[in-house]
Amino acid sequence: MKSSTIAVLSVILGVVLLVTAALWLGRDTEASGRTVVRLRIWDQSFVPAYRAALDEFQRANPDVEVRITVVPWASYQQKLRLDVAGGTADDLFWTNTYTDYADAGKLADIGAMLGPDAARQWDPDAVTQYTRHGKLWAVPQFVDGGSAIYYNRDLLAAAGIEPAQLGELTWNPHGPDTFRPLLQRLAAAAPWAYNAANDFQSIELPYLGSAGGRFQDGDRYVFDSPQGVDAFGYLTSLVGAGLTPPAADTRTGSDFAKNAFLQGKLALFQSGSFSLSSVAEQAGFPWGTAMIPAGPAGRVSTNNAIGIAADAHTDHPGAVRRVLSWLGSAAGNRYLAAGGQTIPAVVADRQIYRDHWSHRGIDVAPFFDVLRGPRIESGGGPGFTAALQAIDEIFDEMFLGRIPVPEALHRARIAAQDAAAG
Repeated sequence: MKSSTIAVLSVILGVVLLVTAALWLGRDTEASGRTVVRLRIWDQSFVPAYRAALDEFQRANPDVEVRITVVPWASYQQKLRLDVAGGTADDLFWTNTYTDYADAGKLADIGAMLGPDAARQWDPDAVTQYTRHGKLWAVPQFVDGGSAIYYNRDLLAAAGIEPAQLGELTWNPHGPDTFRPLLQRLAAAAPWAYNAANDFQSIELPYLGSAGGRFQDGDRYVFDSPQGVDAFGYLTSLVGAGLTPPAADTRTGSDFAKNAFLQGKLALFQSGSFSLSSVAEQAGFPWGTAMIPAGPAGRVSTNNAIGIAADAHTDHPGAVRRVLSWLGSAAGNRYLAAGGQTIPAVVADRQIYRDHWSHRGIDVAPFFDVLRGPRIESGGGPGFTAALQAIDEIFDEMFLGRIPVPEALHRARIAAQDAAAG
């Protein structure tokens, strides 16, 4: 046989093998007959809890196998958009900004899939967050609770401050303000007193809400109101006074403030329950939690939820329905609460979470108590992710002191509207 013929046959054989391998790797049904359902999340630390929950599911449903894929948060949203647009998304995936997908017909109607009674067991705020045009577009998995303050007991003691004083604090740029004087006392005992920064959920929304403002009115952005100027003006003044870590280190998405707290360099760290596990495991000093300061409109926080959405065009709607039904049930959702991982969306499982931390001597009440008062919506609507990205760059400059607050808010609102409109 000629060498040229052998070369051609080798190429053909190679192509056949590659195609065969691709088909095999892309199979959604194993040789055993099991249907493979793929679940995409962005946090590796949740894999053990989900794996335990899904192993129990698979024991009761041996014809279905659920595989977990972790895509890091830094690239999650961009990759998801590309995969949804290209029809290569996983059958199930975490979401917190779902509107564009729902409006484009890319998501399954959860109410139609699981029935109208399924939502009764879930956190009402989470159900509201994932409801649009009268339809539910995700199965809530966990909520963040409200923002609270983590405090370093040693640094408070060094400043002569009792933890109980934290629950009585108020901030107000135009009236009685007990928060700033306390921060000034703490600044004498620690490198930094507090973490005022471009942190949308834990800092900016609570301050905007407690100033009496709103982030959105429907799909319109309205944060450049007089109340918004008060809220962001107060925050940036704390940065300018050196009471916080430098804004260059705490740009959006940065863990600098949390790390500074864990290193004993930050006295007060305002964040959500999602920071609880890392603080509990890594803080080498006595600490506790307290309520956030009250603003002119009181204490206001948000209660963001993470849900699992289903690809509207999945090849396995029956298997997907069974998996979602399990993960949205009390029996399936409890795995997320068992180790104190997060606050489960199934209300009946909340006590498991509370008991875990209570047994460790940690009070989680502030994350729940702040939600008894007024709340500010965490935002949403068409183009919301793009709008936040447009805002972040301008807000970073505002916290750096390079753009005056009124001008920055005005520019950010216009940028958000333009980005959302596409």
